[in-house]
Amino acid sequence: MDTKNQRQTTIIKKITDDYLPIWLEAFLIDRRSQNLSPNTLRYYQRDLNTFSTYSESQAVSTIDQVTPDVLRRFLLWLSETGHNAGGIHGHYRAVRAFFIWYEKEAEPDNWKNPIAKVKAPKVGKQILEPVSLETVSAMLENCGTNFYGMRDKALILFLLDTGARASEVCAMDIKDVNAITGEAFIRHGKGNKARKVYLGSKSRKTLRSYLRTRTDGNAALFVGKTRERLTYDGIKQTIDRRAKSVQAENASPHAFRRAFAINCLRAGMNIYTLKELMGHEDLQVLQRYLKVTEVDTAIAHRQFAPVDNLLRRTEKGMK
Repeated sequence: MDTKNQRQTTIIKKITDDYLPIWLEAFLIDRRSQNLSPNTLRYYQRDLNTFSTYSESQAVSTIDQVTPDVLRRFLLWLSETGHNAGGIHGHYRAVRAFFIWYEKEAEPDNWKNPIAKVKAPKVGKQILEPVSLETVSAMLENCGTNFYGMRDKALILFLLDTGARASEVCAMDIKDVNAITGEAFIRHGKGNKARKVYLGSKSRKTLRSYLRTRTDGNAALFVGKTRERLTYDGIKQTIDRRAKSVQAENASPHAFRRAFAINCLRAGMNIYTLKELMGHEDLQVLQRYLKVTEVDTAIAHRQFAPVDNLLRRTEKGMK
């Protein structure tokens, strides 16, 4: 083989070995092999597809062509095309996970990881609003007593009483819930982690009433019009419809999860127990759910005010 052909072969091999789309696909295969949850896999697939599309538009096709400047421009492009701060940060995490994995997997010589020089974009500490208990009561009163009314009542109370994610609820089967004791088993939570959640007496009674209306043979806990498993979109549409019927704006499925968190905290639940029930890895994520209102702080001050507590102890000692 002459020198020219050798150089061409070397160049072709280098491009193939370093081809960005091939490595992105290899990363996604690795994620799937780890048995991650479907939602996590969809997140990686979606955000890395966006990165791949952007890279192609910039004539970036190999790993070596991805520089810190390319990554910074990608983050700017996301902002310019309407992505919010949380979405941009999500893309950053996906790309960061890919390059850290590539470095360990490929062990490339004379290559510096470009993500090491790119700081994570800032995300404001947004406090998310929970659905109010008054709104929940209005939604329940509007449900009616037919199949859909009973199902929607059971669904609304299930979301509020367990704090489960909508994606977790739609994946649950009837066998996963003990409608007598209220113990419910989430088999595939975020990160594919299992956990137990619980229903109170009112929610258990409503769930039993709903299940008695079921004549289908579907194993799913909640089913739709065709008696097929209710999907995430189905749950969202159900909650949106019920919220619209009572002119409520902040009543998304996730707002019920926030309401579970803040109302458990107000009732005195230990924050570490709350973290386990919600399936959070750490307390930092949980803090976004715990919106402390002026009413909360006023009640807390009345309970723990140092001067009043001092006087109460003094008066108690004088008796």
